[in-house]
Amino acid sequence: MAIRSVRGAITIDADGPDDVRDAVHELLTSIVEANGIAVDDVVSMLFSCTPDISSIYPGAPARDMGFVHCGIMCLQEMDVWGGLPSCIRVMLLIETDKAQKDIVHIYLRDAKQLRPDLSGEN
Repeated sequence: MAIRSVRGAITIDADGPDDVRDAVHELLTSIVEANGIAVDDVVSMLFSCTPDISSIYPGAPARDMGFVHCGIMCLQEMDVWGGLPSCIRVMLLIETDKAQKDIVHIYLRDAKQLRPDLSGEN
């Protein structure tokens, strides 16, 4: 087994606990389903949020989904000129037999513009 990274991002329309919770659930569910990931496959998750998201930590909904034994860290994304607002990003480190090139990265809602090469937007 190897350790591989899985990336993803999603945007929210408003910063409220339910908005963040729903977005994290949607994003993680999509990542897990696309890659056949079991909860025990996840070594760690690193979340970042743009500075306009501050209602809850995105790691809290991940814990509610059963990711209780992996490391989870939440950080503030750099505030870059012209950057995508209201965006939650995640990087999972997982144990898998898949090659890195076979990992499916998930970009949802307006976050598709971050990686059009990976989200079918090109």
